[in-house]
Amino acid sequence: MFSIIPFYNLPCTRLFIVKAVVVTMSKVSIIMGSKSDLPVAEKAMELLKRFGISFDIAVASAHRTPGRVEELVKSSGSEVFIAIAGLSAALPGAVASYTVRPVIGVPVSGKVNMDSILSIVQMPPGIPVAAVGLDRGDNAAVLAAEMVAINDPLVREKLCAYRLEQAKKVIADSEQVVSDVGC
Repeated sequence: MFSIIPFYNLPCTRLFIVKAVVVTMSKVSIIMGSKSDLPVAEKAMELLKRFGISFDIAVASAHRTPGRVEELVKSSGSEVFIAIAGLSAALPGAVASYTVRPVIGVPVSGKVNMDSILSIVQMPPGIPVAAVGLDRGDNAAVLAAEMVAINDPLVREKLCAYRLEQAKKVIADSEQVVSDVGC
């Protein structure tokens, strides 16, 4: 189910953007600051699909299209937002300023990694953003799944299975290392 919401006009006198924002009833909304953040978002999408969690995805810049960010957040029915951004990484904070639902910030690596990280973890009091590591779209998806799992037993089961799989991989890796070094 979706509805079309008209895109806003930029606050410039002669520049108008004619687009539409498609609103879905996804559990998670992924918002990227730019198209170049897609490889990080793909990590999140892969795990969200695995957990059976519906999601939508969009590109919106906190600086270049702040009205679009506001429109996407305020019109969303999602339970959790994943905001992915590099450089000054203002997007997660901007998303959080428009909602009381959880926002997970994913800093994207680049020339100024510390700026991205600090912009997400150093939010002012009252507007928190959960932060995961640099380029960790996968951890953002797991954290979002944990939030959704609070009220969704099926997602909770899939998370438990995922954790068990992770543990089995560590044990198998350990056994392989012991075998390789001959202990």
